Parts: sequence; structure tokens; C-alpha cells
Amino acid sequence: MKRKSTTPNRGYRVADQIQRDLAELIPREVKDPRVGFVTIQSVEVTPDYAHAKVYFSVLTGDAEASAEGLNAAAGYLRSLLFKRLHIHTVPTLHFVYDRTPERAADMNALISKAVASRAKDEG
Repeated sequence: MKRKSTTPNRGYRVADQIQRDLAELIPREVKDPRVGFVTIQSVEVTPDYAHAKVYFSVLTGDAEASAEGLNAAAGYLRSLLFKRLHIHTVPTLHFVYDRTPERAADMNALISKAVASRAKDEG
């Protein structure tokens, strides 16, 4: 009989908890001036929990500089997570800028422009 090592949802629960904890920790603990006002969009954890991709967006500040600052603070943030999470392995954090909100805003602008153009043509 094959033993199940982990429940299938455990990875999602760990990723979700990391997302919540980082959302609290980053504004309080990261003093790097390169890091603007960031929002943690999502976290993807590898099946072995060795690595976590942390997708973020930026409200204020430069996205590239924020990524550099967050990746520089990744080891420190990981040590803080280790104290909060009750799991054997806390993943190495890799911060990735998420362009989804930016692309969504661009698409909304294009749609609005098309609708306005169509209304003008019909009117």
C-alpha cells in the first residue's frame, strides 16, 4: 500500500500563509529605500518546499528597484517566516514583479477608447 506523503492542498495552504505573512512583514521589516509600496499578488511553492516565487505589484516606486530590494531582503524575510511558520522547511524566496495589474489597466484603457470611438461613430 502506497503511503501519501502530504495532502494535495498543503502546498496551497503554505503558499497562502506565506503570502499573508509577507504582506504583514514587508511594510514593517524591510527598510530598503528601493522597495516602494508593494502588494503581494500570489505565491507559488515548489512541491519540495525548497523555493517560493513571490509575485508582487507596485503601487508606488520603481518595480525593478523594488524587486532588487526585496530579493536582497529575501534571506532576512525567510528567517522571519521561519519563526512564524510551523513547517520543517521554509522555502527560499524569489520575488518576481507581476505585470498583470498593469496589463489589465492597459486593456481597460483600450476597451474604453474603443467604446468611446464606437459611440462617437454611431452618434
